[in-house]
Amino acid sequence: MSENVKNMTEGKTLPILIKFALPLVAGNVFQLMYTFFDTAIVGKYLGVQALASLGACEYLIWLLYGILQGITQGFSIKMAQDFGANDEKSLKKVVGNSAVLSVISSIILLAAGILSSKPILKMLHTPEEIFPLSTLYINILFMGLPVIFAYNLLAGLLRSLGNSKTPLQAVIVSSVINIVLDLVFVLVFKWGIGGAAIATLIAQIFASMFCLMSLRKIPQVRISKSDLKIDIILSKKLYILGIPLAIQGAIIAVGGMIVEFVVNSFGVAFMAAYVAVTKLYGLLEIAATSFGFALMSFVGQNQGAKLFERIKSGTKSGMTLSLTCSVIIAAIMILFGKSILTVFVSESDANGALVMETAYRYLRLMSTFLPILYLLWLTRSIIQGLGNTFIPMISGIMEFVMRTGSSLILPIFIGSNGILYAEVLAWIGADLVLIPTFIYMFRKMKGSKTLSDDRH
Repeated sequence: MSENVKNMTEGKTLPILIKFALPLVAGNVFQLMYTFFDTAIVGKYLGVQALASLGACEYLIWLLYGILQGITQGFSIKMAQDFGANDEKSLKKVVGNSAVLSVISSIILLAAGILSSKPILKMLHTPEEIFPLSTLYINILFMGLPVIFAYNLLAGLLRSLGNSKTPLQAVIVSSVINIVLDLVFVLVFKWGIGGAAIATLIAQIFASMFCLMSLRKIPQVRISKSDLKIDIILSKKLYILGIPLAIQGAIIAVGGMIVEFVVNSFGVAFMAAYVAVTKLYGLLEIAATSFGFALMSFVGQNQGAKLFERIKSGTKSGMTLSLTCSVIIAAIMILFGKSILTVFVSESDANGALVMETAYRYLRLMSTFLPILYLLWLTRSIIQGLGNTFIPMISGIMEFVMRTGSSLILPIFIGSNGILYAEVLAWIGADLVLIPTFIYMFRKMKGSKTLSDDRH
């Protein structure tokens, strides 16, 4: 077997999950680094208005990115199951069809994004003083959607094969490129916020190329022209897995846009505080996303091999480690959150002190309830790994209801503070769907026969 893949149906579950998740954690750290640098350069050198302009288009970007990530994530579930079942012929067909479907989907999303960006930003009541900046930034990123699609598909394929090291290496390369180009385009060339967007796209191109070079060395996914021929039945199966996750991402993003609509009504200072914390969101959930992807790949492979007892064993190990991490991260944020926020906010700037005070209050609230977010990520990923993408979609609908409902209603009674509670309430709403489903599915597994007990 190629050194670029890892069969997760054999060996001790805990070491496998740790070994798989650590590169994902490291990759998330590097992604956060260039997100931090990107936001810090914009906030520190281009000002509060530029920082607020990032927040104004955050959820519109998330809308299209959420759709493409959902589609590719659904495809990778089928890839993991075929790899675990050792069905190389089917795996190659899935890879080929996924590539064609991804190209088609990316072109549709690109056109939709460019056509809808200005109307949606206007609908969200984006302040006039930042409207041109938000429009410029978002349209540049939308032009690069095919590149983003390619990276997500290639990285998802590698993870489904048990390879989390190559996506890490790709992220390291792209992070360094992004940071360097940010400095050059913004500080040297004076391209402003557009320069930051261009730097991100160029970095994603390099990340995609890096993953592709690694995949070309793996014989199990070395496809032929016949694998690229669309198989209607297979394509339907892939979309059945991917579309619910795409809908889930879209619904969550639409909920975020409604929240953004309310946030915008409280002025530029509140917007800047809100975006500063949302940029730290990745740091808050860093272990959740890493162990979530690890468990999804682990569960997917073992589901394909029908090793149900092994799935339960790995799930317990992964959840224990991840929830422990959530407590540690929450404590760090509560104790050192203000210092971390100074990366994005200059208190010497106009309204800087108000921005900092609001941002830390929001960060402290989310950190306090962080284990709830981790339960959301873990249960959703495990359910997806088992091949069920419908329930995660329903959880996304519940997130939407809780997030939008609380953001629209609570500010009437407690002002802008009501916005800060919307995110936590959304997590709780999703967990109310996911946790009972997770318990039911695992109880149902008790009667399932495993192929072997010596793989634990």
